[in-house]
Amino acid sequence: MKKKLTAVLALVCAGSMALAGCAGSNRIDTDAVTVEGYKGIEVPEVEKAAKVTDKDVESTIQSTLESKATQKEITDRAVENGDTVNIDFVGKIDGEAFDGGSAEDYPLTIGSGVFIEGFEESVIGHNVGETYDWNGKFPDNYGNAEQAGKDVVFTITVNKITQDEVPELNNKFVKSVSKKSKTVKEYKQEVKKQLLEDADTAYNDNLSSAVWEAVLDKSKVKKYPKKDVKEIEDNLIQQYKDAAEYYGMEYEAFIQEQMGASVEDFENQVNKAAKASVKQSLVTKAIADKENIKLTADEYKKQLKQMAENYGYEDAKALKEAAPEEDLKEMALNNLVKDWLAKNCVQVAKTESKDTEE
Repeated sequence: MKKKLTAVLALVCAGSMALAGCAGSNRIDTDAVTVEGYKGIEVPEVEKAAKVTDKDVESTIQSTLESKATQKEITDRAVENGDTVNIDFVGKIDGEAFDGGSAEDYPLTIGSGVFIEGFEESVIGHNVGETYDWNGKFPDNYGNAEQAGKDVVFTITVNKITQDEVPELNNKFVKSVSKKSKTVKEYKQEVKKQLLEDADTAYNDNLSSAVWEAVLDKSKVKKYPKKDVKEIEDNLIQQYKDAAEYYGMEYEAFIQEQMGASVEDFENQVNKAAKASVKQSLVTKAIADKENIKLTADEYKKQLKQMAENYGYEDAKALKEAAPEEDLKEMALNNLVKDWLAKNCVQVAKTESKDTEE
């Protein structure tokens, strides 16, 4: 009878595994951490990667063209809308200059809208070397209450006029900005491919982040390794002490001024940040060990290259010079775990309302 009962229980367990796994198969329990329900964890549906249109390609290329624009000094005409001018100005209210109302060699693009209404338009039509007065008025809702709604006179001098010259999109330009393309047609294909890759990367990053946060929320640390927490705390605090010294300030005064908090409150936040970091390390290792996720030499190289691109380093070598290898390997393993979790998660479609859901 006992054998028969055991066999029945085994069959029940096997059937359950087909649906959700036997008890414990979706749970990791180590001396340091408990991770619940990480396989097939549910997250709100992440918006799919956007389609890339010809308009997107043209817009991206136009931005690149504009970023390569050169400035040409204009000497044979007056200021026009869209020009960049170098000006001096002095503002006066009731005949008295006021704080923040004067500047020299100020670069201003006409039409940018950074000054009060009418100021920029008044520069149009004036030539280099001209000085003139412009009568204006501050808006009633102006940010400075002392100036709001008041009449103002600005004395403006035009020092220089420049105009952006945007390069033409041709094969010569393509060769100057691309290592792969030689013609405009090839360049447009290259840009479209890059935009598609960027869209896919954004989608994968958003999904990985959502899954990782969900897993962390369902994970509990039993006991934080004091040594690891203190090491992170000390490193973070030392960075702020070094910054305070750089600016010639006491640590306490620097924290009060830059963080708007007392040293005690700030270091409490540092402790929370250190524990959050340690928790991520513990959960990463627990899942990697359980699911046999290995950081091979080839995968590490691949991860280093990707991380270098993500964090703005020239290459993997530059990244390795900037951070301890132990930290880089931990980050790389965390990325692999996130990828695994994303592939095994369940995205739940968002409902517009309760009635729709019902």
